[in-house]
Amino acid sequence: MRKIIFYRTTSGKSPIEDFLDQLPAKSAQKVAWVLQLVEDLDRVPSKYFKKLVNTQELWEFRASAGSNIFGLLDFSTVKKLWSWHMAFKKRPRKHLKERLKLPKKEKRNISGGK
Repeated sequence: MRKIIFYRTTSGKSPIEDFLDQLPAKSAQKVAWVLQLVEDLDRVPSKYFKKLVNTQELWEFRASAGSNIFGLLDFSTVKKLWSWHMAFKKRPRKHLKERLKLPKKEKRNISGGK
């Protein structure tokens, strides 16, 4: 069993909560359902949860609702705690590098600039 928390900025805002609040109800329900799977299952299917290739401990959670695919990123190194930092509606792969810059910056801020 894992524990999922959402990253909060120094001002107390949660980018994940803000993103989820903007989703239509059915999409938000699907994301919540898949988050529950990640919390509850020992082995989550890679369709929903996997480590990103060529990264150091960067994990992606994915949920689809209709034709929309949503992703959440985490760089946790603690196996039972997943602190999600960024959420987005998935777009073509060419935009992935831009989306990955923010979690790396946040990781440096959390770890004291390392």
